[in-house]
Amino acid sequence: MATIDGRPALYGISLKQLEDLNAARGRDAISKLEEYGGVTELCRKLYTSPTEGLPGTEKDIAHRRDTFGSNHIPPKPPKTFLSLVWEALQDMTLIILQIAALISLVLSFYKPPKTEVGNIDEEGDHGWIEGVAILVSVIVVVIVTAFNDYTKERQFRGLQSRIEGEQKFTVIRGGESTQIPVREIVVGDICQVKYGDLLQADGIIIQSNDLKVDESSLTGESDHVKKGEGSDVLMLSGTHVMEGSGRMVVTAVGILSQAGIIFRLLGATVDQHEEEAKKRKKEAKKQAKKRKDKDVEEGIVANSHTPLPTTDGMNNVGHEANGGKDTTKEEERVSHGNKEKSVLQAKLTKLAIQIGYAGSAIALLTVIILIVRFCIQTFLIEGKPWDPYYSNHFVKFLIIGVTVLVVAVPEGLPLAVTLSLAYSVKKMMKDNNLVRHLDACETMGNATAICSDKTGTLTTNRMTVVQSYVCGDYYKTSPVPHSAPAQIVDLIVDGISINSAYTTLVMLSDKPGELPKQIGNKTECSLLGFVLEMKRSYQEVRDKHPEETFHKVYTFNSTRKSMSTVIRLESGGYRVYTKGASEMVMKRCSFTYGQGGKLEPFPIAMQDRLVKNIIEPMASEGLRTICLAYRDFVPGKAEINQVRIDSEPNWDDENFIVDNMTCLCIVGIEDPVRPEVPEAIRMCQRAGITVRMVTGDNINTARSIAMKCGIVTKDQDCLILEGKDFNKAVRDQNGEVQQDLLDKVWPRLKVLARSSPTDKYTLVKGIIDSKLTDNREVVAVTGDGTNDGPALKKADVGFAMGIAGTDVAKEASDIILTDDNFTSIVKAVMWGRNVYDSIAKFLQFQLTVNVVAVVVAFVGACFIQDSPLKAVQMLWVNLIMDTLASLALSTEMPTADLLTRKPYGRTKPLISRTMMKNILGQAVYQMTIIFCLLFLGEHLLRIDSGRGADIHDPPSQHFTVIFNTFVMMTLFNEINARKIHGQRNVFEGIFSNMIFYGIWIITFVSQILIIQYGGLAFATTPLTLEQWGWCVFFGFGTLVWGQLVTTIPTKKLPKVLSYGRGHPTDVVALQNLVEDKFDGDGSDKKRTAGQILWIRGLTRLQTQVIGGELQERLIPVPYSKNTTDQAIRVVNAFRSGGDSAYLELAAQKNPAVAAHFLRQASKRLPSQSSIEYADADPLPEILPSRSHTETAV
Repeated sequence: MATIDGRPALYGISLKQLEDLNAARGRDAISKLEEYGGVTELCRKLYTSPTEGLPGTEKDIAHRRDTFGSNHIPPKPPKTFLSLVWEALQDMTLIILQIAALISLVLSFYKPPKTEVGNIDEEGDHGWIEGVAILVSVIVVVIVTAFNDYTKERQFRGLQSRIEGEQKFTVIRGGESTQIPVREIVVGDICQVKYGDLLQADGIIIQSNDLKVDESSLTGESDHVKKGEGSDVLMLSGTHVMEGSGRMVVTAVGILSQAGIIFRLLGATVDQHEEEAKKRKKEAKKQAKKRKDKDVEEGIVANSHTPLPTTDGMNNVGHEANGGKDTTKEEERVSHGNKEKSVLQAKLTKLAIQIGYAGSAIALLTVIILIVRFCIQTFLIEGKPWDPYYSNHFVKFLIIGVTVLVVAVPEGLPLAVTLSLAYSVKKMMKDNNLVRHLDACETMGNATAICSDKTGTLTTNRMTVVQSYVCGDYYKTSPVPHSAPAQIVDLIVDGISINSAYTTLVMLSDKPGELPKQIGNKTECSLLGFVLEMKRSYQEVRDKHPEETFHKVYTFNSTRKSMSTVIRLESGGYRVYTKGASEMVMKRCSFTYGQGGKLEPFPIAMQDRLVKNIIEPMASEGLRTICLAYRDFVPGKAEINQVRIDSEPNWDDENFIVDNMTCLCIVGIEDPVRPEVPEAIRMCQRAGITVRMVTGDNINTARSIAMKCGIVTKDQDCLILEGKDFNKAVRDQNGEVQQDLLDKVWPRLKVLARSSPTDKYTLVKGIIDSKLTDNREVVAVTGDGTNDGPALKKADVGFAMGIAGTDVAKEASDIILTDDNFTSIVKAVMWGRNVYDSIAKFLQFQLTVNVVAVVVAFVGACFIQDSPLKAVQMLWVNLIMDTLASLALSTEMPTADLLTRKPYGRTKPLISRTMMKNILGQAVYQMTIIFCLLFLGEHLLRIDSGRGADIHDPPSQHFTVIFNTFVMMTLFNEINARKIHGQRNVFEGIFSNMIFYGIWIITFVSQILIIQYGGLAFATTPLTLEQWGWCVFFGFGTLVWGQLVTTIPTKKLPKVLSYGRGHPTDVVALQNLVEDKFDGDGSDKKRTAGQILWIRGLTRLQTQVIGGELQERLIPVPYSKNTTDQAIRVVNAFRSGGDSAYLELAAQKNPAVAAHFLRQASKRLPSQSSIEYADADPLPEILPSRSHTETAV
């Protein structure tokens, strides 16, 4: 028989049997498990130990991976470069340009009979060049766009792989607890799960302590499911552990786990559904054509409202499953139409749509004027007859009109946004900011308020017990209770060692002189360190009382603010060890140990004295106070502080169990303020950002830390409230939160202590919804625990702790702080403001180019019946130079000056009065120069006039000088655009950005080549040195003119010049108009030609800026909640105990089956379900409730 590391290669249970076990639910799963002999026998069949885990050898792990699969769900294949090229070609403006260029090309080869209309030979020689040049320009633009999308996609996938690679999970291998990458988990691994974990594989529970799991991502049910050996033994991947801890044996990984099955199912269904939709669309067109032909034959006018017969099985299933109501469109609207836009997205949306309208109008007007003028001049005034040759003119007019539209729509803007965000995200990684939502990067630049946790963010999160109160003695200098009786010390050591997570460890450093390494909950680490300081071993106690011997565990949560563990006594009976927030635990104590270890009553008066003399002095020094207590339940004779029992107590009656306890000691834990935090908070305050501390800690401790950080000063008029007082202040008589009451509290509130997750959510929501300030507040929130989810989701930007944070908190966040440090938030603010300013710089530059180019083309059409800037020249200016300019202006490094101004807020205009002053000022200068050259240039430069030239006349020096001057002015204005706040020194820091001056030089050299060697392709002719001198002189004049424009006082300009105010609520209608391009069935909505023109002309702008790609670029940890929450409910179909493999196969063969699963998944579980639910926390959103690790003990 073949063996692997001394064991048989053939497992005692097959993959099919494991799939059957994973497919069962509730009581069925327990029955199925019993068929295989229970969890211990299951472990034996998988050659693993419930306590020691796998041996962890390479051969064993590799064999398990080959047999049961790897823990990896392959992502959907990326789009190929050719598919991205095809998508870029779908831009309607580019399509029109290509068609017009092809028509121009065809007509250039047409040889009409010799007439008096023009020089035919010259036309035949050179007429084709413009058409080819435009086609080449379009190809270049398409390839550049596709390449940008391709590299961006690769960057995102690389970042996602990096995150998944860094994610780890705790398993037991070789008898030791260790953290391994998620991908290395194999079937047979023994995983240790604790609250806040996102399960990475399916498994069967071996041992559990008050374990409750949120399976809403699978079932849609918000209630927490109790997990235990006698209730529900199955743990499913993709679900969140909300309370408790335990161990499970892994039974399915990767694509064979529940999450994997669904991802596989959905991937197959989506692809098939897309193919089906295409087939149905083609079939519908054929049927419509047949019907039309038939109606024409019969002389019947077809009714356009008659519904076509559909073969859409999926829609039928959805229709029937919902009682005749088709919810496909509703779901699509919910999933796509209700996204909240970021601050910048809202403003860009409004601006882009208005530019689209204006550009369409001017382009259409330009074409009309050109055609009307030509017809009047040629056919009415000159009286010439029609000749096919004149069609060249109409094609040229169309090309000019479309090019004006191309120039009017800021094609470079999406690229500028993408490049700026991608560049910033890459740099922010080095500053310990892992950005999960790209738009959070720029939103952070607008932040006006930060609600920060205390522990780990403002403090070092390296906790140490520095003071203690034991047996009536207060140990201030050294916490070791050297005079306490041995039996009391034993109780303290046992209570700490047993009543803490066994995954929490304090390990001696390998290097001499270094502090011990703390692993796990830092508060528990400090208590274990206290045990070590007393020269005792917590590991010996744990070896004597392994986790599986625990009788009951009341795990920490935000309501209890304590943790209790019940163990059996050797003499019979039970002992309850409790630890938690000092004032909470002390209220439940009726006895304490006095001098010499004497047992004494612990009345309320004595408790009050202890608070005043011990707890408050500790808290005023910034110490966290923890109380340790215990209680015994014994058979037979009981002491005064014990409870006599004849039968096992009712462990579900927690109020009775954890009451009348005996207080062992109170310890003061120090968590020093990070040395860099006070300066970081001062920087925030100078930048106009209000920092608030929201903590679950004691109010005195919170006040002390806030004073040390600089959040609160001695003379400051501010509020420091506890959660209960905050609720009294903001809720009415019915207990409802009132915004007007909140508005009286939050502006002065600086510290919220003893706060619950609901309090945190209420505060964040109240600040965001408040309209007290003109610019509206933009709020950032930090969180680390499971129940921080609602506040992190509600915040404009949610920061999760990368070290101390739970998986749930990370998944709800926008940015992960990889070092848990507040100074990293300040860096995020700086980068966010830099992104906002980079995009504003590009807008200032881009709109100046657009205004000048559009006005020059329009005026040329009106007065000289031609555009001074040819189509190819405008394409160069708009699509090539702007691409380079977006790269140059989007890669500016942030400077300290960014933190010396106030935040923009939610409603401040995107284009400020200073920017508008610069745009209009430069536009006036450039148009003045161009029009002087256009109408007087031949006299000033002593050259032949280019006005009135025939359509196929060779390029003139006159129009070449105009084109070159325009490009030179644009190039030098790019330097002006580097400053948007009225700074005079536009060259400051220019050489610190190699990309900027490198691109500037490359563009300048390219322009020289185009002018001197572009010839007919670019409609240019070589210029003399003198003419080049004039062009550069006019270009340099923009810098001098910029200084004059800066002199104009901005404050005296009317506010109407500011432009682009935007709030998400202001653009809902516009968003729906832009985003709802297709109905749920894939058919085009009825729109006017004008709407279709500008909507499709803004395709790239819409998908990259308005909220398409940037909104959806979510880096999942490990699964994107945005992309899976609704779809993943397919698992509900599996809850009935069906065969998942059969269901999957059926769904792949028939999309209608998959749709049926989706419809069924949206229904709630029946009330008679065998799954037992815990009471859900009353949180304001259906989001995971949170265990506040800041106060976790």
